Amino acid sequence: MKGLTSHLYFWVLLGIVAGGTLGYLEPETGVALKPLGDGFISLIKMLISPIIFCTVVLGIAGAGDMKKVGRVGGKALIYFEVVSTFALVIGVVVANVLQPGSGFNADPASLDANAVADYAKRATTQTTTGFFLRIIPATFLDAFTGSGDLLQVLFVAVLFGYAMTHMGARGEPVHKFIEAASHIFFAMMNALMKLAPIGAGGAMAFTIGRYGVDSLRPLAMLMASFYLTCLLFVLIVLGSIAAYTGFSIIRFIIYIRDELLTVLGTSSSESALVPLMQKLERLGCSRSVVGLVVPSGYSFNLDGTNIYLTMAALFVAQALNIELTIVQQLTLLGVAMLTSKGASGVTGAE
Repeated sequence: MKGLTSHLYFWVLLGIVAGGTLGYLEPETGVALKPLGDGFISLIKMLISPIIFCTVVLGIAGAGDMKKVGRVGGKALIYFEVVSTFALVIGVVVANVLQPGSGFNADPASLDANAVADYAKRATTQTTTGFFLRIIPATFLDAFTGSGDLLQVLFVAVLFGYAMTHMGARGEPVHKFIEAASHIFFAMMNALMKLAPIGAGGAMAFTIGRYGVDSLRPLAMLMASFYLTCLLFVLIVLGSIAAYTGFSIIRFIIYIRDELLTVLGTSSSESALVPLMQKLERLGCSRSVVGLVVPSGYSFNLDGTNIYLTMAALFVAQALNIELTIVQQLTLLGVAMLTSKGASGVTGAE
């Protein structure tokens, strides 16, 4: 028992169970604990941008050769898009087979027309060109203090790392400063992660207290379909890739169980970013590769978000008895592929 209590995942799991139980038994108290979850997420978000910036810059500098950076980055992006497409397709197939929204027979007249109109109006302003232009921050510091868009941080970090690498010896003092700052930010994050059980417990208490277990039952089929899809994707797609490259996906999941439980409790994947990178380095992964691939994956490889976006859209269509054609569903895949980018910065997006 002593060995078990020394692991963070034990306390996170305990926090989730305790928070869920409190939210069920004392809903008002559970709702009042919302600041615990929000506060923990805010603390994590506070450090994510500078950590990603330092990590990507050091990753580029560690690679040394910009051609190597390009090869690693190019391969990573291709991998992200291919695997994300598999995630989207599996989500659509499962949603069509299980039909989680069938039988709801929701009345469109019961929907908030003003809210729907507002979302539709905002959707019309979203364009592919606008999406790419938003990657460019208004100022250098705006990437860190603006909307919190990780794509902007990545963009600035790549430019900074490229310029610093080309400066050669003149850029060495800046390199040393960023490396020292990186150690400080990582130390701060490690300290904050000790609060993960409290944050996860508070978030779970609020969720159960605010919405109740009964309110989740109508969505149980959607939730079950989503988790089934995630399980199939992890075991079949990621499992095949892991086996091909020479390791077990099950053993890797066990290895990162702390991070998975933290994400489950807080509904934010950002809370696992730094510990995940540290664990990958301890496994023997190159720091330069980890520094380039993992932060990029947080914006470009959102498989869970892709699955949820497609399944949720199909669920709503089925609940409203709207038949979507194959062309419409393929269009949905393309929209989900684009709109999921950068969603890791939104709590509960994954």
